[in-house]
Amino acid sequence: MATLLHIDSSVFPGSASTSRAVTDAFRTAWREQHPDGTVIYRDLAAEPVPHITAEAHTAGFAAPDTHSPEQAEAFTARVKLIEEMENADAILIGAPMYNFSIPSTLKAWLDNVVLIGRTAMTEESKIKGTPVTVVASRGGSYAPGTPRAGFEYVQNYLEAVLRDMLEMDLGFIVPELTMAPSNPAMSDLVPLFEASRDKALQDAAAKAKDVAERVAA
Repeated sequence: MATLLHIDSSVFPGSASTSRAVTDAFRTAWREQHPDGTVIYRDLAAEPVPHITAEAHTAGFAAPDTHSPEQAEAFTARVKLIEEMENADAILIGAPMYNFSIPSTLKAWLDNVVLIGRTAMTEESKIKGTPVTVVASRGGSYAPGTPRAGFEYVQNYLEAVLRDMLEMDLGFIVPELTMAPSNPAMSDLVPLFEASRDKALQDAAAKAKDVAERVAA
């Protein structure tokens, strides 16, 4: 049975969050392909993981039998998150843009699961090649050629970590202009937001089916 690891990080609940709506569309389509499969879900806004500490960091570079009690406790929490990644056939991440970058809760999760010698920079990595789909929603437009293209640090950062460092098979779905319905100054852009959201929902369903078929093959 296939396993999907689903991570959400938006501070907004349910339909108030574009990234959550799109990840939900992906998850629904995935379940249609794998009705007997497993979905492991983490809502980082509702239940944040611990930020990396000195004990959690240094424990990753020391033999377990040398860990202090504090290192052992912190590293156990890291290993649980890492094993969720290692046991997943595919990963889905909701990554809305906050102040040009990812939510701090998602950064904390990444800091825990990136472990040199286990998930990164090693031929023995169990997550290498795992398909990971990121829903990178954003309030405005940061597409190439737009005035704010140079302020796009979500896709650039996640490409560096997920694709280049962890060597995962990375794909993006990017709904834009999500602030248009709530910002009067962007009211003229509501039709463009709606079109972007609708396309993202369609892309999510299609991507989920494609990944599900690849995993099952």
